[in-house]
Amino acid sequence: MIKPFYRLLIELTNGRWSSWIIKKFSQSSISRFIIPSFARVYSLKQEEMEKGLHEFPTLHDLFIRRLKAGKRKIDSDPNSVVSPVDAVIEDIGVIRETSEMEVKGKTYSVLDMLGDQDTVRKYLNGSYIILYLSPSHYHRIHSPITGMVNRQWTLGSKSFPVNKWGLKYGRKTLSKNYRVITEIKTSSGYVSVVKVGAMFVNSINVIHEGNKLEKGSEMAYFSFGSTVILLFEKGIFQLDHSIQIPKEIKVGEKLGILK
Repeated sequence: MIKPFYRLLIELTNGRWSSWIIKKFSQSSISRFIIPSFARVYSLKQEEMEKGLHEFPTLHDLFIRRLKAGKRKIDSDPNSVVSPVDAVIEDIGVIRETSEMEVKGKTYSVLDMLGDQDTVRKYLNGSYIILYLSPSHYHRIHSPITGMVNRQWTLGSKSFPVNKWGLKYGRKTLSKNYRVITEIKTSSGYVSVVKVGAMFVNSINVIHEGNKLEKGSEMAYFSFGSTVILLFEKGIFQLDHSIQIPKEIKVGEKLGILK
């Protein structure tokens, strides 16, 4: 009975006022009383957490929790691209010449996603990877590569669900939701990290300082479950042979290499 309630609370709600109420509740001290049941329902790995459940003053604090040092190993290959999040790999594919990508049978515009034609041109015929974070996942976002931030910008205003129901029935959620895009310049070419908000507007918090990003370093966090999309210029990314769809993956695990 309680799990459907949490699913409704976290995954399906997208109305303006209901989202606002739930957001306020999750940030209130009252929400601490449901932390134990939430952790149980979603099987949170408490042994990985930096703090014990009783140390989180609100449900929101639990969502943005940090892990104990050493719980995520960053792949040491200097050319590797690693997962920026704990997530499920939902889809991998090629960005069409028309700037479209097909996900779960639905076509998304990369032009809509990135916001301008000049940026999109870099990624035509390149690769994309979609990583979905459920409410049970660790919600901090790490840099998948080492490089310099070329540009960072925000688009969109609403945040509809990006779970499997949202992808199937939503209105272009990946390209229309509130999102923060970080474009990173590497020695191989450009990579964009598209952080897509879910359910709550402005639920993405950027925390990196300066323009240099080291592979595995924290760059942002989600307040609630969401999605990260990685976009690669044509010809610069080679997927690792171990990657399949769907696949659970953790921060720092190898997705492939930059060529």
